Amino acid sequence: MSDFLEKRTRVGEFQPNRRRLLASAGLGLTLPLVFPGLAMATDILAVRVWPAAEYTRVTLEHNNSLKFSHFTVTSPDRLVVDIEGADMNAALRELVSKVIPNDPFIAQVRVAQNKPRLVRLVFDLKVPVTPQVFQLEPVAEYKHRLVLDLFPTTPLADPFVAFLDDEARFPRSDKPVEKLGAEKTAPEKNAVEKNSTEKAVSEKPKPEKQANPATSRWITVALDAGHGGEDPGAIGAMGTQEKKVVLDIAKRLKAKIDAIPGMRAVLTRDGDYFVPLNTRVEKARKAKADLFVSIHADAFIKPEARGSSVFALSEKGASSAAARWLADNENAADLVGGVNIRTQDQQLAKVLFDLSTTAQITDSLKVGKAVLNELGNLNKLHKSYVEQAGFAVLKAPDIPSILIETAFISNPEEEKRLTEDAYQDQMAKAIVSGIQRYFAKVVAIRA
Repeated sequence: MSDFLEKRTRVGEFQPNRRRLLASAGLGLTLPLVFPGLAMATDILAVRVWPAAEYTRVTLEHNNSLKFSHFTVTSPDRLVVDIEGADMNAALRELVSKVIPNDPFIAQVRVAQNKPRLVRLVFDLKVPVTPQVFQLEPVAEYKHRLVLDLFPTTPLADPFVAFLDDEARFPRSDKPVEKLGAEKTAPEKNAVEKNSTEKAVSEKPKPEKQANPATSRWITVALDAGHGGEDPGAIGAMGTQEKKVVLDIAKRLKAKIDAIPGMRAVLTRDGDYFVPLNTRVEKARKAKADLFVSIHADAFIKPEARGSSVFALSEKGASSAAARWLADNENAADLVGGVNIRTQDQQLAKVLFDLSTTAQITDSLKVGKAVLNELGNLNKLHKSYVEQAGFAVLKAPDIPSILIETAFISNPEEEKRLTEDAYQDQMAKAIVSGIQRYFAKVVAIRA
């Protein structure tokens, strides 16, 4: 019987009555295995590689779901991925050239047709990795995606953490910012000034930048450049990608904050790679940030929409339909960027609005207003007040958090300005001025 079925299948003569016969014999469930030739072929449409200090992501976009398997090999370290139902094509061959020499984890990749309808990828590794391999359903402009996230088995030295742990440069304090900014009596102020003077005389010379003596700590601002990697964000008519311009602005903003005595800034991403929303928040908390600023560039269905906006978290729903629409779009970044649902921390999926969250929103509105006022001197404001909505990236209950929509990238005029160095610098200057005004009231940093 099996020989007969194999021959009949090869010449395409399988008939409906034969299917009924097999089903009645209890063999219906085995059809995909008996007739592999009937399965739809998988075409690899595009390949992308996103190296970063924390991990490297490899993405294979394809036209339908596929079967895959993977395993690691040591001596030397390799990752092997087998893709069933696929044939070698131009897109797969491009993967070899997509690996850059300074990739922290991949030395090179080899691609070959291991057997008919099975492609094998072999990644020669620089260090042992613990891979996460998963599929993503079609979303936005993407079709199906097979994602390979290569995390080092032994985490490499994280420059983000090393920077924060440099106690010689950055004295730390666990005292909350609110207490640091509380009003002091005249004797208390005199004592602080006296202690600061005595300490400065007795201690050895410190590095050029020192913490603000009124607080005995550094004010840390976490800067979050939206989107990145697989998620380009909004795209303007000229092809400008949101993820690029907001990273440029964030880097300029960091440089300006780092130049202010007593302040420092850290970036949730410093290159073109994807960081899940909850990871961005966790990075800010790891840094013991006093403020979280997420930077974006608006897009709307109508190109005439323009202006800057500032948003804070909402406890009671969005302040407008437009704010809710924008929050929904921004919250979808994880779907576009590609989150491994099996390992995603679900804690941020729901927010518990306790007293700390209420206080966070109050402070967020204050700093948001200060930044919005400064942006109004540079650009038209889309709204004259700080809007609110359920942005997932603003949900750290213990850190004042704002989201800035610098301008509408969907507006041709504003898209052009967003690509200009001078305008990016002015935007960064306006934002840092607003941040300084907020902290001037909280921790006595002069504006």
